[in-house]
Amino acid sequence: MSLLKLGIPKGSLQDATIDLLARAGWKVTISTRSYVPAIDDSEINCLLVRAQEMARYVESGALDAGITGHDWVVETQAEVVELAEFLYAKQRLARVKWVLAVPEDSSIREPRDLEGKVIATEVVGITEKYLARHGVKARVEFSWGATEVKVPQLADAIVEVTETGSSLRANRFRILDTVLESSTVFIMNRKAAEDAAKREKADNLVLMLQGAIAAATRVGLMLNVRRDDLAAVLAVLPALKNPTISALSDSEWVAVNTIIEEAVVRQILPRLKAARAQGIVEYPLNKIVL
Repeated sequence: MSLLKLGIPKGSLQDATIDLLARAGWKVTISTRSYVPAIDDSEINCLLVRAQEMARYVESGALDAGITGHDWVVETQAEVVELAEFLYAKQRLARVKWVLAVPEDSSIREPRDLEGKVIATEVVGITEKYLARHGVKARVEFSWGATEVKVPQLADAIVEVTETGSSLRANRFRILDTVLESSTVFIMNRKAAEDAAKREKADNLVLMLQGAIAAATRVGLMLNVRRDDLAAVLAVLPALKNPTISALSDSEWVAVNTIIEEAVVRQILPRLKAARAQGIVEYPLNKIVL
């Protein structure tokens, strides 16, 4: 049996990843005293690794695959295969941004104003490439977190990761520019990706994870409607494709089954009722495999 050595990100992505794996069908149990999580799949061995280091370990073959940020693949310049992008982060299902920020009262207004200045960040390589693109020479210093406190005593600006920008604004920082957009990615060692058994296991894992993410913001709707009112009901319903329409025992009625974004349910249900739909049922989804 070929085991897939899978890296699970330790740190800010850890809880979101464990939750996602659970929704995809894999139960992962982490002990506070161990970096080797238990997983209910005899074909997978897990290891907790910091997201910042994941790509290096996958590139070297210490891990066959791992979940990390695209930003850390770029920062470490690791030669790995990115099998899939997962739109989830610490707080929400979305990409994150590495942004260039300065204090609200700073005289720095644009990248060229950073000439000769000091920038604190975790992503030194990414920041240096950004400055090079703008033709700016500045000193980029590595900062292991808590970058905001470095300004103004130790640095003039920071490059920091953010999901919404709220933390930076709360700390009275002004965002000048986006340095890099990033998302969570599933990466694989190049040699392991050529192993048929490991690649199949990884592809199946990715498929189920993507299905869980797709279902996270959607719900299913079932309803009954008279055939004469069907067109009016269908005009209300958005759908992934066409809704499923099934005949009922009463030939004058049909059942409609569809999937919609959960955020629009509160607007759609009253409109469905007005279109004379009956027996409307909303139900949660575990996975959507497209």
